[in-house]
Amino acid sequence: MLIVTGYMHVDPTDLAHFMTELNALASTTRKRPGSITYDAAMDNLQLGRLLILERWVDQEALSAHLQAADTVAFVRRWSAKARGEIRKYDALNERDIMDC
Repeated sequence: MLIVTGYMHVDPTDLAHFMTELNALASTTRKRPGSITYDAAMDNLQLGRLLILERWVDQEALSAHLQAADTVAFVRRWSAKARGEIRKYDALNERDIMDC
């Protein structure tokens, strides 16, 4: 499993429009093969900072999402108005939080 997480920074004046478009993309993305989780949560409204969390079954599924036309279009539209500090991690030992 791959975990994609980090922060997105959007000018607070653009935040409502960004969230509308991100929610539309998320709705489609959650239905894609290999998508486990695709979420964003407001971390700091005044700064326009969102916490991003995605989980994918494998790199093939993530790559398909990143190459999908709607994802590419979203990134193009927002690349000049938003910046991300997003990283990808391999999860090799997934277990319940209470398990040792």
